[in-house]
Amino acid sequence: MTARVLIVIPTLNEAAHIGGVLDTLLPFAERHGARIVVADGGSTDGTRALVTARPERGIVLLDNPRRLQSAAINLAVEHFGDEADWLIRIDAHSAYPADYCDVLLAEAQATGADSVVVGMKAVGSGFWQSLIAAAQNSRIGNGGSAHRVMPVGKFVDHGHHALMRIAAFREVGGYDESFSHNEDAELDLRLGNAGFRIWLTPRTRVTYFPRRSLGALVKQYFAFGKGRARNILKHRSRPGLRQAVLVALTPALLLALLAPLHWIFALPLAGWVAGCLAGGVMIARETGSPGGLLSGFAAGAMHVAWSAGFWVQLGRHLLQGRSHTGATA
Repeated sequence: MTARVLIVIPTLNEAAHIGGVLDTLLPFAERHGARIVVADGGSTDGTRALVTARPERGIVLLDNPRRLQSAAINLAVEHFGDEADWLIRIDAHSAYPADYCDVLLAEAQATGADSVVVGMKAVGSGFWQSLIAAAQNSRIGNGGSAHRVMPVGKFVDHGHHALMRIAAFREVGGYDESFSHNEDAELDLRLGNAGFRIWLTPRTRVTYFPRRSLGALVKQYFAFGKGRARNILKHRSRPGLRQAVLVALTPALLLALLAPLHWIFALPLAGWVAGCLAGGVMIARETGSPGGLLSGFAAGAMHVAWSAGFWVQLGRHLLQGRSHTGATA
């Protein structure tokens, strides 16, 4: 029996990538009779016109008024989930192997997993995007996350979302649409708590195209940090060791403001600079490019932005708690 599959692609101004992504997915969709839903958050760059101009049947353009990826997936499952057993989430800002969807289904069947997640490799073109890609591919940049390095097939708590059983997705309530970032990790936590199993496959992976500027990268990781803080606050969980180190980074660096009082307060900043340099040397050796030296500082910027975002979200939560307490006093 052919697996019934719903493929969902959230988009917002992805004219540069949506055509290639659809070209990759269509052979699979035609073989399986799968519906492809492009859930668009109001693109103004021609993405919508490119989708509606496609002659192939089975491609649907769905308006996503909330603009968030989490809302896009939920909306597509609400409209079309009854006609499928499996959900495949596709990120438009990426590229995929021709057999990507076939491998996901085969892995789910072989392992009995309710969700199959994949590894990622960042690929850049141009000066800054290439440096950022090298940073994200390195252990200093990704912290050794299982889905960021060459994965080994195993059951995990979290990974880059790819395939999910629609019944499991619905049972836990889908994505939390109050999350603009980290919605995947938050959903994985609920899936795990409900007894569903997540399999990290080593047989396929996503090619991801990172941000093209340092400013855009910092903004992205600031949002990631906020999302992680919201996740921890929602579930009253504790950050892992790697995350705890990042949480401590921003307060440690801020001690440099007290350096005029005593030189010892500058040590964390000096250590951060030294760590960026050491990481840059490691990346330069791995990539064979002298530009890797700057990738070390891109990785450092990612960490600081994540840490700052975490503390901003935590501060907002504490302030809101105090305001509610004051209102009820």
